[in-house]
Amino acid sequence: MPGMPETATMRLDLFLWYARLAKSRSIAADLTRSGTIRLDGRRVERAHAPVRVGSVLAFAQGPLIRIIRVVALPARRGPAVEAAGLYIDLSPVDGPQSAQ
Repeated sequence: MPGMPETATMRLDLFLWYARLAKSRSIAADLTRSGTIRLDGRRVERAHAPVRVGSVLAFAQGPLIRIIRVVALPARRGPAVEAAGLYIDLSPVDGPQSAQ
């Protein structure tokens, strides 16, 4: 994002909400506190965990396991097209059954 330094960080719950990976901020906060999200391979149990460009998030979204790499930090919760540009989806194509 223009004007943001390389070392900029954002709260994990805010990123999930701004990137439209969670329907509301309270749902995003609950998800982060549940201990089901991994940030750069480490289990996260706090909504204020710092996310930065290059961070990798892994979490369950319905029946799927989502793995995303953060490519930009948002300044706002914009439209879905804008939100989709904040991350690269690294999720397995075959879904959760592919890891047997």
